[in-house]
Amino acid sequence: MEPKSINPPGESPAPPSSDEPKFSLFPVTNPSLQITTSSVPQWLSNSSFTTDLSTINDDVASLLNRETVQSPSQDDNDSDENQAPENSLPPTYAILESSESDGDGMEREEKKRSKRKKKKRKRDRSDERSGFHGYGSRKSRVRAWADSEANTAKDYYFDSNGDRDNLAFGCTYRMDIARHKPYYPLNISGRHVKGLYWWNQSGSLGERDGDIDALDDKMKSSGRYWSGKYMALEQHKSFKRIHLVAPKLSLHTAHDEFIPLSDVGTSHGAVDSEPDSKISSTLEESWEDEMLNKTREFNKLTREQPHDEKVWIAFAEFQDKVARMQRQKGARLQLLEKKISILEKAVELNPENEDLLLFLLKAYQARDSSDVLIGRWEKILLQHSGSYKLWSEFLHVVQRDFSKFKVSVVRKMYVHAIEALSASCSKHSRQAHQAPDSSPDPAIVQLELCLVDIFLSLCRFEWQAGYREVTTALFQAEIEFSLFCPPLLLTEQSKQRLFEHFWNSHGARVGEEGALGWSTWLEKEEETRQQVIKEDLSHENEGGGWTGWSEPLSKDKEGVTNFEVESDNDLVMEDNQDEDEYKDVEPEDDTENLLKSLGIDISAGDDGEVNDILTWIKWSEEEFSRDCDQWMPVRRKSDTTSSTSEALKTEEDEQLSRIILYEDLNEYLFTLNTKESRIYLVSQFIDFYGGKMSQWFCTNSSTWTENTLSLEDLPDFMLEKLKCIHNVLTKAQNIPTGFTFDSLLGSFTMNGAMMKFVQNAVLLCLTVFPRNHILEEAVLICEEVYVTKMSSSKCAVTPCRALAKSLLKSDRQDVLLCGVYARREANYGNIDLARKVFDMALLSVEGLPEEIQSNAPLLYFWYAEAELANKTDDGRESSYRATHLLSCLGSGTKYSPFKSQASSLQLLRARQGFKEKLRTVGSSWVRGIINDQTVALVCSAALFEELTTGCDAGIEVLDLAFTMVLPERRSRSYQLEYLFNYYIRMLQRHQKKSSLINVWESISQGLQMYPFSPELLKGVVEVGHFHTTSNKLRRILDECCYKKPSVVVWLFALSYEMSRGGSHHRIRGLFERAVARRIFFRAIHACPWSKRLWLDGFLKLNSILTGKELSDLQEVMRDKELNLRTDIYEILLQES
Repeated sequence: MEPKSINPPGESPAPPSSDEPKFSLFPVTNPSLQITTSSVPQWLSNSSFTTDLSTINDDVASLLNRETVQSPSQDDNDSDENQAPENSLPPTYAILESSESDGDGMEREEKKRSKRKKKKRKRDRSDERSGFHGYGSRKSRVRAWADSEANTAKDYYFDSNGDRDNLAFGCTYRMDIARHKPYYPLNISGRHVKGLYWWNQSGSLGERDGDIDALDDKMKSSGRYWSGKYMALEQHKSFKRIHLVAPKLSLHTAHDEFIPLSDVGTSHGAVDSEPDSKISSTLEESWEDEMLNKTREFNKLTREQPHDEKVWIAFAEFQDKVARMQRQKGARLQLLEKKISILEKAVELNPENEDLLLFLLKAYQARDSSDVLIGRWEKILLQHSGSYKLWSEFLHVVQRDFSKFKVSVVRKMYVHAIEALSASCSKHSRQAHQAPDSSPDPAIVQLELCLVDIFLSLCRFEWQAGYREVTTALFQAEIEFSLFCPPLLLTEQSKQRLFEHFWNSHGARVGEEGALGWSTWLEKEEETRQQVIKEDLSHENEGGGWTGWSEPLSKDKEGVTNFEVESDNDLVMEDNQDEDEYKDVEPEDDTENLLKSLGIDISAGDDGEVNDILTWIKWSEEEFSRDCDQWMPVRRKSDTTSSTSEALKTEEDEQLSRIILYEDLNEYLFTLNTKESRIYLVSQFIDFYGGKMSQWFCTNSSTWTENTLSLEDLPDFMLEKLKCIHNVLTKAQNIPTGFTFDSLLGSFTMNGAMMKFVQNAVLLCLTVFPRNHILEEAVLICEEVYVTKMSSSKCAVTPCRALAKSLLKSDRQDVLLCGVYARREANYGNIDLARKVFDMALLSVEGLPEEIQSNAPLLYFWYAEAELANKTDDGRESSYRATHLLSCLGSGTKYSPFKSQASSLQLLRARQGFKEKLRTVGSSWVRGIINDQTVALVCSAALFEELTTGCDAGIEVLDLAFTMVLPERRSRSYQLEYLFNYYIRMLQRHQKKSSLINVWESISQGLQMYPFSPELLKGVVEVGHFHTTSNKLRRILDECCYKKPSVVVWLFALSYEMSRGGSHHRIRGLFERAVARRIFFRAIHACPWSKRLWLDGFLKLNSILTGKELSDLQEVMRDKELNLRTDIYEILLQES
């Protein structure tokens, strides 16, 4: 059977003709002629010889008129190629005898095959350059995916084409990525597209430019999102860009009227000359044009608004943007000089602006050496000695200068800062006392708070440098000096001398057992002195009478006696010197021999260093252990006789560095006069030593920033939130990661002795700040931790019960203490006892003074929260009890313990009462009076609406409350931040019923106002995990790190990645893209004062660093004057 003839595509076979065909060189032009494979060569049967060439022009014209060019499918080509084999019969083969020419035939076949491969590669490259066959076409030809349920004939397929999306995403990616090419219409007026300009390989501007010479020549430039070609093109200075700006609508334009895409506006005005259209085309603007236009604009703004700091700062930041585009170092230095001159002019016009001064000094830091920079700082600080912001930044600059860093140098700078700020506070206080108004000046309060912040920064520095006894002594001295000063009219010098007498005595200081406070101790001392004087006088009066004559010594006898005594002393001294010399020689020889036996030769110099890594590991562990244990100053004992006193004296000599004298502290002491600064000092003291207390400063404050920057251990409150995120993510994914955050960073180890120290100090401070519920809660929690640490078995009762009862006996009218104690009982599960305490406080509050009655909203709110947190019943009774409590608060009726569910009339009265109370709260908030009581009232009203009406009603109450305060004030108040956190918690409680998008939008808005809030960051990760994709959540966290960099944001981003078993590359990128050795040396160079960081090199990098490097590290630590408590020879002696 003869094979069928093949017709050209798109043509039907012609009827047979009777005429005799004419001979032609190209028989394909005669459609009536049938060509067989036997009579015509195979290469003449290609379809390209039968194509109508007149259709090419039409195809090209239609292609250029398209607005978007789609890549033609290759399925047609594949079908065309496969059409001939399908229509023809399968070929038959005959067995041929071998001949000598078979080898030559095989070689020819190999050459033809290689030529076909080369042609195919060239065709593929041309397809990539043209853009019609590049990306996205492969997926349409995929017959089946690996995880699909479709039945396939074959178990596997070979991916012969490949997919570059897999390289971009690191896995099999099914979706298509949009790749965009630069679009260059021939007419930019906007109406018609007359053509497209395609960048090809030979005429590409990006490849002709020299900016991509450093790139890999083999880099493919077809993909826009990761291509070096288009990155270089975007950064090219002469690359023209078209800015499309929508024209402004006239006033009579309706809101729902669309804006046509053809209407284009520009900052240069209209350039289109068509009068019958509203189309305005744009002028192309390169980077150089933009730079010139921006410079003209900034020059105009600085002339018109010379006292606007934002304009000057934006002008200076624009110079940094221009400098990043410069390749030459000289051009960047010129732009730095220009930036400095701009800021110098700004400071000249605004000499009191601190932000401009800081910007100028940072610019100097990029140009000047450290000595010149310190000189400039000192000159500016002399002119602005009372500026906390400048002093704080200057201290950071001094601490971070590794080449000049020494502990003694930094201490001197802190002395200057405290003296300058203290003098500024005294000056403002004298001016305020002269004023007739007796209310505290807000400026003085702010100055004293800033002074406390500088003092806290000093304490952190001493603690991290290893001088922990100095830190404790500083806190003790300042609290005694400011809070327990005797009520005497003393000058500053007299006050210092009197305090020196107290410090050098053996009286107990704040935090120690039996401490009374400086003032009380002085009264006791005076009483004791007066009593001793009276006893001496009484003894003299009792003895009385004449005791006889006494013969005075003559001068001659006196001289002889003195000479004899002196000669005897000389003889004794000579004997002692001989003995000392004899004793000094022997131990020295013994020490040398001992060290030689250990393998250390003192006379060998550097060769005698200890290079054993295991020895340095033991040394660092011992040093770290002593740092944790030795934080309390050592007191000298008064015993001077007996052998036991000599042993104690020897021990004191060994611990001489742990004895803190008055001379070590006197330059850092200052007086605090305002109540706000004093309680701020006490609260920071509690937080410093690991005590728990309610947050009473905003996360946007400088205090929060400094605390997070100085974290050496992870606080418990943050560790709890990170663990909560970890539990939510692992539960949702069912992925056992084996990760715990405390194993990575550790938590603050609250030992029993430290908690007892904090408890004693707070109990003493409560005598100065009575009925302060924040301090009372802190002291009860310290008691719980101390009792739990000291007791090996689980406590049968609440650990703080005995202390709370003793405090209540001393002050039975302290209703807030009752509330704090009841919350602790409810926290331990004793809800019945907690109800009794709450009922007792609420029943007695009405008969107390009005000042105490104002605390009733706090009690009601705490009681209602404790009831709702009770999980013992099914929840209905607790809900009824909470509703009863809140209805009593809203209606203003006398409180009565819960008996039955509140009636509808009581609920109506309570709702009306809450509305009236919220109006009163709004009027007080407008005047700036925001306290814990009013915030508790708003929370109670929202909770009441949530329980009785629903979540939407409660959210509406909180939204109304937020409208009463300006956003600027909201971002500074810790009470309003607590209110917003409560708002988010209420949304999260009902996120299953309502849409997640409402919760997500609220958290996103709150994060703009409180970017460092751990509560909001926890909500971002928890809600974002269910609401958005992981990539979007990562983008949000990255934006937070970029806009508002913080350790807190970094910790939550890292917790998200590690808890969900994220990519190792992502986790490594969050830490830092570098090796551990380089990170460590960069860290100690940036923070040379942190002894804990230096010890990490010994404890965590001992497998990377050599013994010689570890030995050198210890030498540098000594050179930087860090406190080292362990001698390496102690470890060597222990090993021997």
